[in-house]
Amino acid sequence: MKAKVHWQEGLSFTGVADSGFPIRMDGPKTVGGNAAGVGAMEMIALGLAGCTAMDVISILQKKRQDITDFEVRIDAPRSADHPQVFTRAILTFIVTGHDVEESALLRAIELAATKYCPAYAMLEQVFPIEIYYEIYAEEDGKNHLVHQGVWQNLMFE
Repeated sequence: MKAKVHWQEGLSFTGVADSGFPIRMDGPKTVGGNAAGVGAMEMIALGLAGCTAMDVISILQKKRQDITDFEVRIDAPRSADHPQVFTRAILTFIVTGHDVEESALLRAIELAATKYCPAYAMLEQVFPIEIYYEIYAEEDGKNHLVHQGVWQNLMFE
């Protein structure tokens, strides 16, 4: 992969990678930016969430799970001292659908985390990553929680 960032002004850059889609990056106002774009550390967090999300939804679709909504939330606290690295990440997979099988979701998470997602494979070597999940059943336009839990990588226990 090749990518570049091109300076616009202040702390504002436009980033482009192989896909050709431009991403506006900027720093917060507290450090001289205009807060007019995504921060570099935000992109790392989004990359982790997005990479695992794409793998999990793809696997769930192959397993013919009837998904009507899907979201991955990430909480990635940072150290107080510079360079203010991520100290851990907490991913929460929120799946809504009809008769979504908990075992199918757990297997999809396992495959994403242990086989397919390069962002997860790389970042888990740097800081701990916890994975939680919630499954909601959609009935009559309303959602109710049917399963929730923690995915644990049993390969390392």
